[in-house]
Amino acid sequence: MDKKVYKRYSEAFKREVVREYEAGASATRLREKYGIQGGSTVTQWVRKYGREGSRYELMVIQKPEEQTEVKALKQRIAELEKALAQLTLDKLMLESTVEVLEEELGRDVKKNSASRSSTSPTKSKGKQE
Repeated sequence: MDKKVYKRYSEAFKREVVREYEAGASATRLREKYGIQGGSTVTQWVRKYGREGSRYELMVIQKPEEQTEVKALKQRIAELEKALAQLTLDKLMLESTVEVLEEELGRDVKKNSASRSSTSPTKSKGKQE
């Protein structure tokens, strides 16, 4: 009784085959060169270990108005990120100021403290304190 032989390839070997594929060698040529039996084995390795799963570079072709719109959107994102960063800094500064005041006065100075709002979330709006 003959035993069936299963080939197992090391990760280093797979990565080397993928490097050759990305350098321009065809999957068929690599299968022949290394005696790889599976028809889709090399392409599976390329998907798993390849930089982009392909040896081709993506080129986006746009109309001039699309390019202008993308540029404007990127600029808007940058402006919003800058505004968010400024608001975050402002918030931290105000929180620090409140902490200092609370330490100096020895009491809670927040208008709506978390403990007060969490104990009675269903207060009627017409009731005055």
